[in-house]
Amino acid sequence: MSDHQPGVPVELTVVGSINLDLVARCERLPRAGETLTDATFERVPGGKGANQAVAAARLGARTAMIGCVGDDAFGHQLRSGLETDHVDVSAVRTVPGRSSGVALIVVDDSGRNGIVVVSGANGELAPEDIDRQARLIASARVVTLQLETPLATVERAALVAKQQGKILVLNPAPAQPLPPAVIRCADFLVPNEIEAAILTGLRVESIESATEVARRLRIQGAANVLVTLGERGVVAVTDAGVQHFPARRVQAVDSTGAGDTFIGGFSAALAAGRTVTDAIAFAQAAAAISVTRPGAQPSIPFAHEVAATSGD
Repeated sequence: MSDHQPGVPVELTVVGSINLDLVARCERLPRAGETLTDATFERVPGGKGANQAVAAARLGARTAMIGCVGDDAFGHQLRSGLETDHVDVSAVRTVPGRSSGVALIVVDDSGRNGIVVVSGANGELAPEDIDRQARLIASARVVTLQLETPLATVERAALVAKQQGKILVLNPAPAQPLPPAVIRCADFLVPNEIEAAILTGLRVESIESATEVARRLRIQGAANVLVTLGERGVVAVTDAGVQHFPARRVQAVDSTGAGDTFIGGFSAALAAGRTVTDAIAFAQAAAAISVTRPGAQPSIPFAHEVAATSGD
């Protein structure tokens, strides 16, 4: 775990969403119009931004979070959870009169999930918040972004990171079109199959099509592209060429948060100065552990756990 304390220079700054996940677990996902009653329920901290920040901190990076929570009980719980994982929350703003972000998640026995996100206070994260917290971007080596906050804010953070010469990791999730300027800022654009298809108009159905999509995204201006393919691994297209990283075989319990664990682990490894190849392998090992456990943030492993399984 990172031992970061506020005031100490950070290695990684995550700009993004902070949610509370309300999770129902049942044998299978409901069909349209169907009610399932045999389920269990729990509340766990989540949000793509917060998940990635927690993953990075647990996997060794001194990490700060820029985001918003509501002035409600959920907001206090979410802030406290980040602090417990030694994430610097000095730039997490409480928005008066707004609820905290919530994700409603249904997970079936095979680990598949369906998610509805209510953005709440996350929708209040503004470009001005980025300007006010420029020090956290200036002090970091890596800046990591996703798309659960307003696009104007993502674009501002991307431009500031680029101007300051930071390594920018952009996870274009949830899937939506992106302004060309944002793609051009990305040192590492990391979409999954659905997100890659939205950005290019091409379906990703194989290693070959993932490679073609990644090439097209590089033509759009992303310096390096990693397409995550779940159990089929990762396709990386970089200046060094094309490489496929097969996924580890594990018994999946819950895939919620696995992508965020990969992004956080990859960002943390880059912040530590690892090579791209090593960073991908490290992130894959962390994500493989996460899918064997329930929940988003609760499933994220610590660096010593990854080392124990990979010799990392």
